Amino acid sequence: MYPETAYEITTQPRPADYPAYLPAPEGRVMLPSEIPPGVQMVTLRGGIRTLAYTQPTAPAAPLVPVAQPIPAWAKTTALLTPTIGGGIAAAGIGLSYAAPGLIAMSQALWSAVALIAAAAIGVPLLLRLGRAAAGTGTGTTHITQNITASGMFGKANGTINHR
Repeated sequence: MYPETAYEITTQPRPADYPAYLPAPEGRVMLPSEIPPGVQMVTLRGGIRTLAYTQPTAPAAPLVPVAQPIPAWAKTTALLTPTIGGGIAAAGIGLSYAAPGLIAMSQALWSAVALIAAAAIGVPLLLRLGRAAAGTGTGTTHITQNITASGMFGKANGTINHR
């Protein structure tokens, strides 16, 4: 099998009471159960027989992959993915149907803002015009107030004049 090897491989067993790491003496036999796997009895060129690690004759069988269980988080994620995708799709469809209404609502809100601004300016103007027309013709009343005090903590006195 290997032309460059300088030994002959044999499978001679040893006796049970003799250690496997020593060469077997004449007449003693090692049992096959004593030889570890991958080790065989070999005879070297000089005639010495010893144990040696040898090349395996056949390649090892390829390992068959074992099916691993699917983790719980992967199952949960796989179940949630279509649900989330369906929710996003439904939201998109809902927005496409609601878009004309949303545009109309934004225009209505701008109209409401314009109405509030016009009311903030127009109502005081109308009230001022209404007071002037409803008055006795004398116009507006003027009130003058004079306050005097003596010293920093003195009592203040005042007069009010209506015109």
